[in-house]
Amino acid sequence: DVQLVESGGGSVQAGESLRLSCVVSGRDTSSKYSLGWFRQAAGKEREGVAVIDRDGSTQYSDSAKGRFTISQDNDNNTLYLQMNSLKPEDTATYYCAADRRVGSYLLRIPNEWSNWGQGTQVTVS
Repeated sequence: DVQLVESGGGSVQAGESLRLSCVVSGRDTSSKYSLGWFRQAAGKEREGVAVIDRDGSTQYSDSAKGRFTISQDNDNNTLYLQMNSLKPEDTATYYCAADRRVGSYLLRIPNEWSNWGQGTQVTVS
């Protein structure tokens, strides 16, 4: 298993940007996992935002396409989510997650990922 710690959340105005970070640690390195960003707004189910496979392939939700970019720094075992042009509807707790499987379907099954961080709050007003 791996441990995941997110940071970078905050309160911003609509149209501004934030970059979330997630440090991945543990016996297994992050390069053996698919990594993803998910979010959960108050009263709503957790949803996928972006996933990067072990081979570097990326998937985005429709709401994230064109505004968010997922990337990883394998040397520092850190996952990033660059969020631009933020909207009030992006307000949520954002979580990073890791899973050993590979595939575009992973974005659509947040409840089946095996490792989770504690979350970081993003508020857009």
